[in-house]
Amino acid sequence: MQKKKNMAEKKTPSAKAGANHNHHFGYHLKYKICVSGAAETGHCAKDAAEKAEALGREIARRGLILVTGATIGLPYWAAKGAKEEGGFVIGLSPAASKLAHVKTYHLPLDYHDIIIYTGFDYAGRNLLLTRSADAIITVCGRTGTLNEFTIAFEDQKPQGVLEGTGGTADMIKGILEGAHRGLGKVVFSKDPSTLIDLVLDVIREEERKNGMNGRIL
Repeated sequence: MQKKKNMAEKKTPSAKAGANHNHHFGYHLKYKICVSGAAETGHCAKDAAEKAEALGREIARRGLILVTGATIGLPYWAAKGAKEEGGFVIGLSPAASKLAHVKTYHLPLDYHDIIIYTGFDYAGRNLLLTRSADAIITVCGRTGTLNEFTIAFEDQKPQGVLEGTGGTADMIKGILEGAHRGLGKVVFSKDPSTLIDLVLDVIREEERKNGMNGRIL
């Protein structure tokens, strides 16, 4: 009887052993990239939607998670690109429920795997959106996009700006220069693929500095 008990104890790993086991093999969290941009796109560059869709595809191809404001316009096109490339998309809605999301805010449900209903309207949603992501990419945009950018800038988040898409995206460099705060952790490019690479470089460099070791738990 004692022998069977000893054998059972050997086969049952302790919590500590389990933790060590997981640490040994490592677990890489997927980076979450927020695409922030104009819902109304009349003022954006003619190819802004095409570039937003390309961003979504590039995010999916790299095995990253796309995060959006669960809205129309350029974030929607980014979600479309990601889903058509087999990616995973999370949306944070300003609404408190699916019903309000569709009926009150008139926002879409397609091209997303998960939509979180924050109930904090646009201003509160913007804060949760940027803080839930590892980096934010700005495409065109208006005041709401600028709000998301400045929140992330104050939080010292890595950010990318897709230049040449119009609106806020083409104003940011001038705003930062005029504000005398430096460029922070913001990188710029006119090419979606190059911009994703630059943003990932900033994320990894920040994690290296902070001793995160590539996000291995």
